[in-house]
Amino acid sequence: MRSELAVGRSLAKAIEQGIVKRNEVVVCTKGGFLSYDYRESVEPHTFIEEKYVKAGLFQWEEFVGGVHCLSTPFIMHQLEMSRRNLGLETIDIYFVHNPEMELSIVARQTVLSRLRNVFAALEQAVKDGKISRYGVSTWNAFKVTSGSKNYISCEEMVNFAKEAAGSDNHHFKAIMVPFNLFLQDVANNPVQNIRGRRLPLLHAAAHLNLNVVASSPLYQGSLVKGIAKEAKDKFPELGDSRTDAQCALQFSRTTPGVMTTVTGMSKLAHLEENAAIIECPATVRS
Repeated sequence: MRSELAVGRSLAKAIEQGIVKRNEVVVCTKGGFLSYDYRESVEPHTFIEEKYVKAGLFQWEEFVGGVHCLSTPFIMHQLEMSRRNLGLETIDIYFVHNPEMELSIVARQTVLSRLRNVFAALEQAVKDGKISRYGVSTWNAFKVTSGSKNYISCEEMVNFAKEAAGSDNHHFKAIMVPFNLFLQDVANNPVQNIRGRRLPLLHAAAHLNLNVVASSPLYQGSLVKGIAKEAKDKFPELGDSRTDAQCALQFSRTTPGVMTTVTGMSKLAHLEENAAIIECPATVRS
C-alpha cells in the first residue's frame, strides 16, 4: 500500500504541474496477496478476522498459505483499495498476482474455478470503467511443464476470458513473467500448448494476442554487476559507459515478444541510471 499511495501522489502532482498527461502513463497494479495497511498496528490474525473474514470478503479456508486469496469479493475489494490509493478512476492494467501458489495447496479445479470467477468480475470492472485491461502476473506458472503442479495454461486463461466476456472481445490482455539474462525459460522452453503445438511462452503469447511484461530483469539485483564483457559488448547502443544494470535491462526490453520491462528501484541514483536507457531505442534484436 505504501507504493500505491506514493505513486498516486506523484502522478497527481506530475499531471497538475503539466509534466505528463494521464494518457501518457500506463498504471498497473496487482491483487491476490493480502495487503496490510502499514499505518495500522494490529495483530495480523485480528486484522484479517476483522477486515476480511467478518466483512465477508473470504472465509479462512479460502485464505491460502497465510498470504494469498483468490476469492472474488476479496480481489474486487483489493481493486477498490488500489483505485483509492492511486487516486484513479480507472487503472490501466490490473494483474491477478501469482495464482499458481495456490496450486500446491488447493485442488487444481478449485483454483481454476476461482480464477474463472475472478475473470468474470474483472470483465464487469472493465464495463464499469474501473479498469481498462486485466492480466495474470506469475513467477513459475507459464514457464514450467504441464505436468508440474503449479503449471497454468495461457490458452485456458484466454478461454476463461472469452467465457467471461461472452465473446472473443475479452480484456485479458497481459501477462507478467520473469525474464532476464539468467532466466530465459519463457523464450526457450516449449511448455505452452497452443492448438496442439508446444511453444515457449513468448511465442504462445503472440499467438494469443497477449502482451508480455518482463519482471525481474535484474534478477533481484544479481545482474547489477558481474556481467561478462562479451555480454555487455552486445549493447553498444548504450554507449561506452554502459553499466551492467543498463545492459541487463536493455536485454529484456529488446527481446522479441516483450512489450515492456518492469524493475524495482529503491534509490534515486538507481532510478537515474536505469532511466538513462530510455533515450536509446528498444529496437527488437534476435
